[in-house]
Amino acid sequence: MISIHIEPHGPLSLPPESTGLDVLENLQQKISSPDDIILCNLNGTIYDLSAPLPEDGNLSFIKRDSNEALPFLRHDCAHVLAEAVQTLYPETLVAFGPAINNGFYYDFHRETPFTPDDLPKIEAKMLEIIQKNHTFERINISREKAHELFSKKGEIFKAEHVLSLPENENLTLYRQGEWIDLCRGPHAPSTKYIGKAFALTHVSGAYWKGDARNPQLQRIYGTSWHNQKDLRLHLQRLEDAARRDHRKIGPQMDLFHLQDDAPGSVFWHPPGWQLYRTLENYIRMRISQADYKEVKTPQLLDRHLWEKSGHWEKYRDNMFLLEHKEDKRSMALKPMNCPCHVEIFKKNTISYRDLPLRMSEFGSCHRNEPAGALHGIMRVRAFTQDDAHIFCTEDHIAQETSLFCNLLLSIYKDLGFEDIKIVFADRPEVRAGDDAIWDKAEHALHNAIKKTGIPYSLDPGEGAFYGPKLDFVLRDSLAREWQCGTFQADFVLPKRLGAHYIGTDGQKHTPVMLHRAILGSFERFIGILIEHYEGKFPLWLAPEPLAIATITNEFDDYALEIYQNMKSLGFPIVLDTRPEKINYKIRNLSMRKIPFIWIVGQKEKNEQTVTIRRLGQKQQTTLSREDAKIQIINERKMPSSPE
Repeated sequence: MISIHIEPHGPLSLPPESTGLDVLENLQQKISSPDDIILCNLNGTIYDLSAPLPEDGNLSFIKRDSNEALPFLRHDCAHVLAEAVQTLYPETLVAFGPAINNGFYYDFHRETPFTPDDLPKIEAKMLEIIQKNHTFERINISREKAHELFSKKGEIFKAEHVLSLPENENLTLYRQGEWIDLCRGPHAPSTKYIGKAFALTHVSGAYWKGDARNPQLQRIYGTSWHNQKDLRLHLQRLEDAARRDHRKIGPQMDLFHLQDDAPGSVFWHPPGWQLYRTLENYIRMRISQADYKEVKTPQLLDRHLWEKSGHWEKYRDNMFLLEHKEDKRSMALKPMNCPCHVEIFKKNTISYRDLPLRMSEFGSCHRNEPAGALHGIMRVRAFTQDDAHIFCTEDHIAQETSLFCNLLLSIYKDLGFEDIKIVFADRPEVRAGDDAIWDKAEHALHNAIKKTGIPYSLDPGEGAFYGPKLDFVLRDSLAREWQCGTFQADFVLPKRLGAHYIGTDGQKHTPVMLHRAILGSFERFIGILIEHYEGKFPLWLAPEPLAIATITNEFDDYALEIYQNMKSLGFPIVLDTRPEKINYKIRNLSMRKIPFIWIVGQKEKNEQTVTIRRLGQKQQTTLSREDAKIQIINERKMPSSPE
C-alpha cells in the first residue's frame, strides 16, 4: 500500500500503482469541481492524473484555472500546434516545442518558409484538434525503440536528439489522437482543457539546438491563457511592446543605429550618447556617495590570467581570442572585469582596517554571443557594465548586502522602477570550488539577505559558477520582468588569483569578493528604459530636453539669443529655425520625444516670453524667459543629487 496525505482530508491508503485519478475517485464527494483538476503534485513533483504515484507523501491537485496550471496548458498547446502544422503541411519535420514565459513555441524544418499569413489557418486547425478532446496518452519507451520510431517517421531531429540521451534512459512519448511526440510531460488529461483562449503571434528563425553551425529552423510562437479576457489583455500588451520597441524608437529619436559591419556593437549618435552619459554620471554620483573607488582596466589580456581565474575553462567559447604574431601569445578581449579588479587589489598591502574596499568600473566588455541571439541594443557583443567588486571579510557580508540592496532599490526608484523582486540562486551543477566553500558562501549570503528583512524567493541551481547570488528582477510599465542587478558572494576567485589581506593576527587571509552590478549592461538597460518610457523620458534623463522653435524666420535672432543664454546651463538644446510651418516643426520635434518645446514669435519677442508646449499635452502656457528657465532648471535636476 502507499500512504497519501491530502490537505484538508488527511491520510489515504491506496494499492501500489494507484494514480491521481484513483485518489480523486476516493475523494469524489469531498472535492469541489473535480472535473477542473488537470494534474497532481506529489512531494513537489508534478504528475499526470493517469500516472502511477511512485511513493508515499503529500499530494495536492492543480486546477485548470490556477496560475500553476498555465505553463502545462501552454505545453499542451505546443503539442497541438505541432500536430496542426504537420496535418496541414505533412512534409514538415519537428524539433523542440516548450512552454515559455507567457506562451510557447515550436521549431520546425520546412523548405517553404512560414509567413504570418499561415498563422490563421494553423490556428483554425488547432481549434479543430482541441475540440476533438483527444486524450494525452503517456507511453514509456526505451531509447532504442524511440530512435527506431522517429527514424522510420523520417523525424531526423527527434532521432538525433534521442541518440544524445543516456543509453539506459527510459523515455516517454505522448500521443494525442494519431499524433505522437517525444516528451517528459506532464500533460492535462485531454486537449479540451486548453480551451479557446490561445493565439499564434509570430514566426522567427532559429537554429537546431541553438547552434549557428546546425540547420536553420522556423519557430512559430504562440500564447495561451485561461480565458479570452486574459488573452486580449496579453495581445494588447504585445501591441504596446511593438509600439515601444527600442529598435524603432531609438532611430526615430536619433539615439543610435546598428549595422552589419559591426554586429552586436552600437553606433551612438549625439542624443543617444547624451542619454548614455547622463545615466553614467548619475550612477557615478550614487556610487561615489556610497564610497566606491573607480578604476579602469585593460581590454586585452593574456589567456594565462583567464586560466588562473577559471574563466578560460568555463567561458572560453564566449571570448574573442587573438594571437599575437610576434611573441605567439594568446590574448582575449575581456568578457568581464572580475580578475582585473583582483589584480589591482593585489598590488598594495591591504590591511583588515582597509576593508571593505569597494572597487567600481564602467567596464567595457566583449562576449561572442551567437548571431541569432543578438537583439537591438539589449543583446550585444560589445557592452559596458556598471561593475563593482567589494573586497571584505566574512563578517562584512551582512552589512554589505544590506547597503547594496538599499542602494539598488533607491536607484531603481529614481529611474522609474518600484516593483522589484529578489531571487536567491544557489550552487549550479558545474562550479568552481569544493562543497565546503559553497556551504560557507551560501550560508553567509542566505543569512545576509534574511537579515535585511526584504522578501526574496529561491532559484535552486542557478548560481554563478564561483558563488551563490542574489538576482534583482524589475517589472516595467508593460508588466514585463527584467533581471538586471546582481550580487554574488565569491569565496573562490580571490584564492585562485592569490589575493590576500593582513588580518588582526598579522597573518595573510583571503578576502571574500562580492561581485555586484545595478544596471548590468548600460546598453541593455537603456533599451529597457526606452521601452519603459516609450522614449518619453523624465526631463533629467531626456537626451534632448528642450527645443526652441520659431514661428517664422523673422524671429531667428530672438530664438538664437535664448539659445545662447540656455546653453550655459550645460545640457543639449535644439534650435529649430528651419523655414517650415510651426505645426510641422512641432510635429517633427514631438516625434523626437523632446519634453519641452519653446515657441517664439512676434508676441513672445515683444514681451520677452516663450510659449511652452509639453510633450503629450495640447494645452500651451506662456512664461517669461526667466521663469521658463527656472522651470527647466528645477525639473532637470538629477534625483538624489546633493543640494
